[in-house]
Amino acid sequence: MHTKLVVLGGGPGGYAAAFLASDLGMEVTLVESEPRLGGTCLLKGCIPSKALLHVAKVVSEAREMSQWGITFGKPAIEIDALRARKEKVIQTLSNGLKQLAKQRKVRVIQAKGVFENSQTLRLEGGDPSTREGNQLTFDHCILATGSLPAKIPAFDLPTPRVMDSTGALELPDVPESLLVVGGGYIGLEMGTVYAELGTKVSVVELTSGLLPGADRDLVKPLQARLAHLMVGIHLNTKVKSLADRGEAVEVTFEGPEGQRIERFSRVLVSVGRKPNSAGIGLEKTKVEVDDRGFVKIDKQQRTADPHILAIGDVAGEPMLAHKASHEGKVAVDVLHGGTARFDALAIPAVVFTDPEIAWAGLTEEQAQREGREVTIARYPWAASGRAQALGRTEGMTKLVIDPETDRVLGVGIVGSGAGELIAEGVVAIEMGCNVRDLTEAIHAHPTLSETLAFAGEVHLGTATEIYRPRRPA
Repeated sequence: MHTKLVVLGGGPGGYAAAFLASDLGMEVTLVESEPRLGGTCLLKGCIPSKALLHVAKVVSEAREMSQWGITFGKPAIEIDALRARKEKVIQTLSNGLKQLAKQRKVRVIQAKGVFENSQTLRLEGGDPSTREGNQLTFDHCILATGSLPAKIPAFDLPTPRVMDSTGALELPDVPESLLVVGGGYIGLEMGTVYAELGTKVSVVELTSGLLPGADRDLVKPLQARLAHLMVGIHLNTKVKSLADRGEAVEVTFEGPEGQRIERFSRVLVSVGRKPNSAGIGLEKTKVEVDDRGFVKIDKQQRTADPHILAIGDVAGEPMLAHKASHEGKVAVDVLHGGTARFDALAIPAVVFTDPEIAWAGLTEEQAQREGREVTIARYPWAASGRAQALGRTEGMTKLVIDPETDRVLGVGIVGSGAGELIAEGVVAIEMGCNVRDLTEAIHAHPTLSETLAFAGEVHLGTATEIYRPRRPA
């Protein structure tokens, strides 16, 4: 069995690449080990977590309506119905991808693909009816195998009470208590879901702050809200050991207050993700892998093997679905004879907690690390009429600006709907806008999107709702 192009992995990067290649007239085969298309994002990541976060937000908003004199009763959680609704979302989207592959005449093989050499895959397991034989030869391959939850061997206990993100998303129950090990975005998102469903949630983080890598002023409003929602947030604290005690998991902590032991109904170990590059035969090709397991690529997604390109999580950070999709399209353009390069100035990152945090381009902390001189303009949402009407005034919009040219280098937002608002910031950065371009574009009132323009006005000294005159140069 031979194909011109094989895409190994059916996630957001893989199916985006396969579909575009087919649209351009290429013969494409998509090899995916899961029974359904969609990859980690759709099947066990972005989509199911956002579906559950929507539920959590509704529960939160219903509770907070008491501030307006409207009181709802305590929610009754039907866990089977909730789980079924989440699964319906996944199934609907996955079925849509299956239909799109069929319409585009993309051959889909359900099997694990392992390289035997630079132009041959061995097909293992899966559904034999989707293929002819156990070998697939190809002219080119786009490697899109994604990533897996990182594991700490000492915490990998043979008990369902210790979960990774995949296990947590299966929503086995609403436990009485949950410890989230790791203060990154996955842990905080899932911790938020369980807390709103009624679980007593605690978070433990080895470093001095939640969401390492995000600007501290963006994290502060979220941490303040989580402090009320959760039982405890333990920073600068190490988990020394986990022990299965049958009805609970016994956790030994070591932190600023010394060593202590607590018991939890369940523990979610969320300490990041690792590239899925092992066990797929890359050593039988010319593909080079770095010491963290990421496949080495150039700006055109090419590896050291002329027959293999790589995209998405397996090809380096940030490990984000939208970055994978963009890389997939770059790879296909290159194979089609184009000159595309991955040279995005801004890859948006969004943490879908409540409040959401989003940023794109240069961050303030990054500028400090690199010794770059920048100007920061912040607009507090307490001055936003829309935020006041929503009762969500803890938010803030910030611009990172080049002091010489007034060009917008970065945008950061914390607040309700930040993930939607960051798109304007991405366009501004990619277009090379200066602050005046942003502020003089008329924004609808009253909206939260106005805060991007208002942050620009803070920089220019022309803000209306707050008094921030620009200092003389």
